[in-house]
This record gives sequence, C-alpha cells and structure tokens, in this order.
Amino acid sequence: MYKLFSIFLLFSLPLFSQKEIPADYFSNPLEIPLELSGTFGELRNNHFHSGLDIKTQQKEGLPIYAPADGYVSRIKVAHFGYGKALYIQHPNGYTTVYGHLREYAGAIQELVKQSQYKMEAYEIELFPKLVDLPIKKGDLIGYTGNTGGSGGPHLHYEIRDNASRPMNPKLFGVDISDTRKPLINSVFVYPISEDAQVNQDANAMQLRLIPKNDGSYVAEKIIASGTLGFGISTVDQQNAANNRNGVYKIESTFNGEKSVSLIFDKISFDETRYINRFIDYAYFSEKKTKIQKLFIEKNNPLSIYKESKSNGYIRVEDGFNSVYTISVSDFKGNEVLISIPIDGKSLPLLKEKPKIEGTHFVFAKEGATIKQGKFDIYIPPNSLYDDIFLTINADADTLHFHKDTAPIHSNITISVDASNFTSADMDKVFIGKLNYRGQPYYNSTNRVGTILSTRVREFGNYGLAIDTVPPIITPLNFTDGKWISNNKTLEIKIQDTLSGIKSYRATINDKWVLMEYEYKNNLLTYSFENNITTETEFNLKLIVTDNVGNNTKFEATFYRK
Repeated sequence: MYKLFSIFLLFSLPLFSQKEIPADYFSNPLEIPLELSGTFGELRNNHFHSGLDIKTQQKEGLPIYAPADGYVSRIKVAHFGYGKALYIQHPNGYTTVYGHLREYAGAIQELVKQSQYKMEAYEIELFPKLVDLPIKKGDLIGYTGNTGGSGGPHLHYEIRDNASRPMNPKLFGVDISDTRKPLINSVFVYPISEDAQVNQDANAMQLRLIPKNDGSYVAEKIIASGTLGFGISTVDQQNAANNRNGVYKIESTFNGEKSVSLIFDKISFDETRYINRFIDYAYFSEKKTKIQKLFIEKNNPLSIYKESKSNGYIRVEDGFNSVYTISVSDFKGNEVLISIPIDGKSLPLLKEKPKIEGTHFVFAKEGATIKQGKFDIYIPPNSLYDDIFLTINADADTLHFHKDTAPIHSNITISVDASNFTSADMDKVFIGKLNYRGQPYYNSTNRVGTILSTRVREFGNYGLAIDTVPPIITPLNFTDGKWISNNKTLEIKIQDTLSGIKSYRATINDKWVLMEYEYKNNLLTYSFENNITTETEFNLKLIVTDNVGNNTKFEATFYRK
C-alpha cells in the first residue's frame, strides 16, 4: 500500500517548468563512454532524426538503465521502425524513449512475453498503467539490439516533452566529447526573383570556397543582382566517431545584420516531413546530397527557424557591394564561418532558367483530379508545396507519374481499372512502384471490384503487377526427423520475391509459438527458452503469407530432450 501511495505522490508533485530544461535530471542510459552514430535533427529521408543513436561497441546485449524515476507508459514491438521500443514517463513531464532493443528486462519482459502469447502475435503495443511497471533511477530496463529499421547495433534514445515533441537530448546534459568543427561540403546560391542573377546566370549554382588558415572559408566573389537565397550542405563529427552527423545551429547575416537563424533543439512529428521543403529536394533526388535552405519558402512551418529577416532572402542592388556570412556550429560551440563577397551589378543575362513544361498544371492549394489512360489520380489540396507543371503519361498498365524531383507532402491516390486481368488472377494483382529496371515494389493496394487503388508520397513510375508465386521457407539449423537437443533456437529463412511477406504463424504440437521476425535478413527465430513441455517429439507447422494472399505451409518433426 505504501508503494502505491509513493508512486501516486511522485506523479502528483508539481512538474518542472519545461522552459527551464533540467540539465542534471537524467543520467546516461548506458554505462559505457557515449559515442554517437546519429544526432538529433540529423537529416534523414523524409524526416529529421528524433533522438541520439548511441553506439554499442558493434554488439548487442548491453544493459540499459533507467535515467530517472518513472513508470513504463508504452511498449511497442514491431518488425519495422523502432523494433522493440520502450517508453518511460517521468514525473517532471518528460518521456524517455529507447529503440531497437534486443529484449526487455525483468517484469517488462515478462509482461511482453505474456501479452504476445495471449494475443498470439509478435507485434504488439501496450500502454501499462502508472502502477503496473514503476521504475526507479538505475533500474535495468532492457538490452541494446538491432531490431526494426536499425542499420546496425545501437540504442536510439529520445527525450520528449509533455506534448510528445522530441527534444535534443544534449540539452539535458548528455555530454559527448567534441572539439572538431563541422565540415562544410558545399554552399549554393539561388536566384529567386524574376530579375535575379548570379554571374549572369539565373539558375542555382555552387560557389567555390577558399579555405583560410583559421578554418574559415571565403567564397569566390560573385556578381549578382535581385533577390537571392543561399543553401548549405554541412555535417558534424565528434571526437570518437567519424559518422557524418547533423549540426546544431546555422546562422546567416547580410552586411552584418541577422538574416536567418535555425537551431535543432525541438522538432515535432507533425512537422518532420517538412524536411522535404527545407532541403533542395530536386538536387537531393539527383545528387543524393541534402542542401539546407537558409531561406523560408511558403508552406514551410518548421520551428527550427528561430529568427529571420525577409524570410532569409536578401536583396542585392546594382552598384552596392555587400557580404553574406554563414556560421555553422555544433552543440559544443565549435564553429565554422563562411564569408561570401557580393558585387552588386546588373549585367546582361547569359543563361536563363529552363522553361518548365508538362502535361498538367496543378495549383497546390486546389489539388486536382486527373485521368490518364486507365489511371485516375487524386491530388488533395495542399499535398504539394508549390503550383507545378506535372508530366503524366500512361502506357497500358504503367503510369509515368512525373519525375521524383518535387516532394509530395501528403498522400496522393492512384486508382486503376484492372478488368483486363481474369477474375481468378484479380486477388493477386497489385499496384507497385517501378524501379529504374521496371521491377515493381509492392504498394499497399485496396480493391473494390476491378478497381485497385493505392496511396503514394513520391512521384515516379507505377504499374500493375501480378504475384502468383508463394513465399519460400527454408530451415537453417535443423532437419526434418532429426534430434536437435543442443539447439538453443530454431532458425528459418522466409522469402518472397515480389509482393513481400505480410504475415506468418507458427505452432509446435498445435500450440502457437512466438517466432521473432528479422526482416533485414529474412529470418524467423524461435527460442527454446519459451518451451516448458516435457515432450521429446515436436511437430512444427509454419504458414507464411505474402501481401497478395499467396501462402506456403511448412511442416517438420524434430526431437529433443
């Protein structure tokens, strides 16, 4: 009774003001020197990174300790994303998040395992009550791993505020040794207005940077006029790691006056996809390099912009010399300065912007409904950032839906009449995105009669494809009819060549068993730690189903004692 009272008292105390971030409240979740493979706000595909990726010495199984008192408020086990994730609510209003775990610890692991067997599902999501799983600072809560969308063993660590907005954990005292200055890859200038030009060119161009002895840069002088914007490609590195991470702060000035300031301190999930507005998306699509814009275009509500004058645009007048500067800093204050001298001069234009043409013009605010061949396309209002010419063509079962050089913010629906397929095949037909070889990748497809539809967030080529080939099941560490008493696990490879694996179900002696699916290496694993029977003969049945309903059944008998 006293324990319950203490827990309720703990969470009824006045919360710390989140305007004053408690820098000494949380301890480190790992008892190793902290090295990072990813930083907060780092530029990822379609999102900003929402936490720190802490290296785990290239191995799994390091113990994770609660950095403060609290209670487990959420547990999620998924094949993708964070994999095995844990959420701890703390009495000061913040929540800490741990992703890609190998397994949970103690009572948490017991609850997860019981729930999985009760639901007969590997993927689960639980929301324990305050009194179910109380946590004290320093408690063992789990072990590091490589589950979900992880590219290697590490701990994804987040701190979220009371509105569930991820904040930079370094603000809370996570200290990483760093005396290295950010790296500058490139700087670009963008002529914006109709009368704008740089070196008699109306197109965006990369500037030549000249390094100075003090580590700063000066750009080769440009001759320009009109309204301009600038962009930069930059990364940071810490002392103990050469990973190319995100920076913390970028500021610019024009003739000594602040132009724009942005800080990677807090980014909500609602705004994270606006990264595609923040970067030069067309350049990234072609060159795979992210240029961060130091000007704020319409339909860009990102809160990382802290200050701006004229939305970061500058106006260069004929006959005036000026200087634009960029300062790039990491969290430790290591700084690189870039100076760009500008000679304001209006000269005859030698290179104009290419004329933009297309088959359909779409107003971003209005959206559009477009029919092309057998395809229907619904573009909702505000799913695009700009009014745009789109090039859309259809060729039989293939839709050429513009080139992926412009970002899509919210889903666009593509529908197609698939009545040219037989009724027997209809359930096996799907809409897939085609790669550069014309091979389809499954897009989640709905069917109503002969009409198939899917939602997309990238331009590109889409087409109808049919998958009649069931998944392949291959046992890796056992053979039918053999004794495997020394095995700690059953390992089975499952593969599907076209539409991909949708689900699987395994039983041993007609009882559901928990098999963990690691999609990165197509591996199903069953641990004999879960086996409490005294039997020696075991009949395994496994059914694997792909995304269009093809399924394969595998059976094997093995013996162990």
